[in-house]
Amino acid sequence: MSLFVTFEGPDGAGKSTQTGLVAERLRSAGYPVTITREPGGTPLGERIRTVLLEPGECAIVPRAEALLMTAARAQHVVKVIQPALESGAVVLCDRYIDSTLAYQGAGRGLPIDELQELQRFAVSSCVPDLTFLLDMPAEDGLRRREDSGSPLNRLDRDGLAFHQRVQEWYRQAAPGDPERWLVIDALRSPDEIADEIAEEIIRRLRRRGVSAGANRKSE
Repeated sequence: MSLFVTFEGPDGAGKSTQTGLVAERLRSAGYPVTITREPGGTPLGERIRTVLLEPGECAIVPRAEALLMTAARAQHVVKVIQPALESGAVVLCDRYIDSTLAYQGAGRGLPIDELQELQRFAVSSCVPDLTFLLDMPAEDGLRRREDSGSPLNRLDRDGLAFHQRVQEWYRQAAPGDPERWLVIDALRSPDEIADEIAEEIIRRLRRRGVSAGANRKSE
């Protein structure tokens, strides 16, 4: 039996880092793992990612941004996420539906209920079993992004108030579904965080009766 796990949180919170570290721990324990990201995960999704995130002269209005994000997601679900889950893999996804609700909803001011309907159309019943919110103040996340030396993307360059609205949405959403959401203090060391997350995933798998198989295929 598979498990669909997503990582959410503000920019700079360490979602991509944790996806990789947790995958290493699960594979070492003998579980098959597929790691992926949004926007992206497929050839189409990666092309949309470039349009969405690379700074440029082409301004993107909020509704177009939401539709592009969701189009990439619809392709991602059919081509990557569902096949991996059907194969029995643990899927670790860097961002998913909640990012659209946080960024285009709370951040851009689009109606959350309309965005939720759009997501239901795009993904059908493919929803996360478990979501980790890597929680830290928005200003700390932006500082991390600036200090990393990596080029800032289009969303990184939005003002602090935008990122604070995004973070506040996450903090309000997580308590509403405590069985799915687990809030993680992202200011701790990456290895400490990865150990905690991997342990929780393995606990959930064992609760479902899934045992590790070291010879099973992973990507």
